[in-house]
Amino acid sequence: MNIDGCISEDIHTSGGGEIPPSAGLTSNALPEAQSCKKAESSHTGVSTNYALSEDPPHWYALRCTYGREKTAYEYMTAKGITAFYPTQTTVKLIKGKRKAVTESLLPNIFFAYGTLDQIKHFVYDNVNLPFLRFYYRHTHVGSRIEKTPMIVPNHQMESLRIIYAAETDNTIVSLAEVPKFKKGQMVRVTDGAFKGVVGRVARWQGQQRVAVVMEELVTVVTAYVPSAFLEKNEQLEYGYNYRKTR
Repeated sequence: MNIDGCISEDIHTSGGGEIPPSAGLTSNALPEAQSCKKAESSHTGVSTNYALSEDPPHWYALRCTYGREKTAYEYMTAKGITAFYPTQTTVKLIKGKRKAVTESLLPNIFFAYGTLDQIKHFVYDNVNLPFLRFYYRHTHVGSRIEKTPMIVPNHQMESLRIIYAAETDNTIVSLAEVPKFKKGQMVRVTDGAFKGVVGRVARWQGQQRVAVVMEELVTVVTAYVPSAFLEKNEQLEYGYNYRKTR
């Protein structure tokens, strides 16, 4: 996973544990968007409590100031919240010695799953988490700009986890917009290291790739994917265009 020339090694998931790519995160099903009293992951053994609410749980993008996303992640998962905190291991020269350092792959950003009220409980906790904020989606409504907490669709979260878990070089994280992928055909990868990824296909840096595009946030790009491993995903294409034109 390349981001400023770094390679991704570790992935943090719910409960604060580290799961290396070889553990096969592609098989870890994301929580279903439904209200329930308690759900337990057979993969992590972590219990997640959901209050009965008309507001269904979603994945929310959260941001932290001064690189304190690990602190927020650990606090929330200790309270039973499911979260996704991707990291990368890099080798740095510290006081003349080379040391492996684990850092966030998406600086200041991580993802949490729950109802809006549940996540608000942590975002508005100015005692324990004064540095935690929602990542907002901005929408033009007439002459006004409205902002709402960014919800990340389940298929995007699953695709992100697959890309991070793939033991493949030359995957890329771009915190800047990648225009080529905004107009690419929506596809699903049917085979190979990125099987299950749903995103937009385009040629970039001389290779055909599939990208998960989180508007206003991040674009995560696979390494090369042959055409034989791609199928059109018209249902999501229609849904995407519908949301964009509402």
